[in-house]
Amino acid sequence: MAFLNSINISASGLTAEKLRMDVISRNIANVNTTRTADGTPYRRQVVVFQEAGKHIPFSEYLSDASRKLIGSGVKVVGIKEDKTPFKSVYDPGHPDADEKGYVKMPNVDVMTEMVNMISASRAYEANVTAINSTKSMAMKALEIGRG
Repeated sequence: MAFLNSINISASGLTAEKLRMDVISRNIANVNTTRTADGTPYRRQVVVFQEAGKHIPFSEYLSDASRKLIGSGVKVVGIKEDKTPFKSVYDPGHPDADEKGYVKMPNVDVMTEMVNMISASRAYEANVTAINSTKSMAMKALEIGRG
């Protein structure tokens, strides 16, 4: 049934946004991690989303047959490391300080992460609202027959 497609699309958004919130939480938790398994400071991670479904060439997009296609939601194609440089902080007493007393800190900005967390939370709520609206429409449709 067509209404199940919309629930599946919203569910894919819920899954993707939950993963995004998990990665943001990991970034915040590691804001002061100066040493990882490979010996470098923690590097901020970013989730990459992509539209789920088939890629349609533009030449076919405007044809009558392709107008019937409905989106398939979103999928996560990867978690990439942010390549911005590490921050240097003067702290000569830190065990990871270099000869000049500087410590390389993670490239995580807590304010940016909090803004991203709010954005992910709002997107998650929007998908929940869409699912609830679809369920409500389905229930109203079932009530028509009871008349």
